[in-house]
Amino acid sequence: MATINTNAGAMVALQNLNKTNQQLEQVQSRINTGLAVSSAKDNGGIFAIAQSMRADVAGYKAVRNSIDLAVSTTDVALAAGEAISDLLVEMKEKALAAADSSLDSASRTALNADFSALRDQIKTIISNAEFNGTNLIDGSTTGISALANADGSNTISVADEDLSLSGSIITIATNASFSTATQADNIVSQIGTSLDNLNASLARLGTASKSLEVHKTFVGKLSDALEKGIGNLVDADLAKESARLQSLQVKQQLGIQALSIANSAPSSILGYFR
Repeated sequence: MATINTNAGAMVALQNLNKTNQQLEQVQSRINTGLAVSSAKDNGGIFAIAQSMRADVAGYKAVRNSIDLAVSTTDVALAAGEAISDLLVEMKEKALAAADSSLDSASRTALNADFSALRDQIKTIISNAEFNGTNLIDGSTTGISALANADGSNTISVADEDLSLSGSIITIATNASFSTATQADNIVSQIGTSLDNLNASLARLGTASKSLEVHKTFVGKLSDALEKGIGNLVDADLAKESARLQSLQVKQQLGIQALSIANSAPSSILGYFR
């Protein structure tokens, strides 16, 4: 049947052309963004999963920052503790030399001056062993905590180690000094005990710092795995999309030609009236 009111061929051609144009827009979007699923409209379920995983990745970035802060704070405390240990060794040497009963008074006085300077240096180190406002060795805090997972429900704690003079770890008095061989000998004994206590304290800090670094490595690997998983879900295969783009462009041109042919069909009716 020949008609000019309804052009069925043009309708079909236009429907096919519109479909091709929609597919072409989708391919161009994937090429522009690099994503097969860039919005919930593309695939609501996959988009929701990917967004949840992206939230976890962002959370792990905060975890790494928290761990870095805790590691730095602990490492400062460790460096200070090791310096104090070296000073205690020097102090023991001075006190042991002064414990020699055959030593004259002037020499013992000189040794005591050196001893006192080293003692005061310990105080200086303790007061300056601070990172980001936190000091783990002066007794001002009970410890620090670092985030361990993406939702903040778990933490890794590092206990403080109070290395102040006259404390439970370093038992030497804040004004310790000697003027006799007996006093020097007593101080030698106190320094020995303090060194044993300090070594145990440094071991605890070292273990805590190592644990933080191990967990940071794990968090980094976990974050990388999540990012890879997100990519597997939403990333577009650009090689396939490029080939599809060329195919759709040819299909679009053919669709335009088919529509043009369908639109020109009613003009053939004029031949019936000649």
